[in-house]
Amino acid sequence: MNDHKIIFTGPVGAGKSTAIRSLSDIAPVSTDELATDITAERKEQTTVAMDYGVLKLDGGETVHLYGTPGQERFNFMWDILTQGGIGLVLLINNSRPAPFTDLHFFLSAFEKFIDTTALAIGITQMDKADSPTLDDYYRELPAKYFNTPIFEVDARQRHDVVILVESLLFSLDQCLEA
Repeated sequence: MNDHKIIFTGPVGAGKSTAIRSLSDIAPVSTDELATDITAERKEQTTVAMDYGVLKLDGGETVHLYGTPGQERFNFMWDILTQGGIGLVLLINNSRPAPFTDLHFFLSAFEKFIDTTALAIGITQMDKADSPTLDDYYRELPAKYFNTPIFEVDARQRHDVVILVESLLFSLDQCLEA
């Protein structure tokens, strides 16, 4: 099969839309709307359904990139978007007040999906908050996620996001070429 589907998730402001924009080989589809709740204190617009982009790999493989809304009130989209997915990219904003709470919340919310696929974690905004460190995140992970790749990621930088996605793909199939 030449088509794959990867899901990007994480809290509001973690960089999901930005990561898909930097990675996509097509103009991404976005469902951003004006934020009308507490999210408006952090950002003007927020994803309400999904983001969508496409990454074309060498050898003809295509990766469809789906970004979930970060707000829990849109969690009904999470199950819809994960259907047929091969893995999850979890983005955590290091500058939020409780990034470990975010980490545990999303690991729990997507646990069934992660258990049958793969996971890679990207920590964003480390330039704004250098603590916790990547080592702290590794120590915070539940034991069953011991081998999960964790990277510092600038979601605006294609190279950073490519490395994160490659780590996810390689954990699924070491023969895939990215």
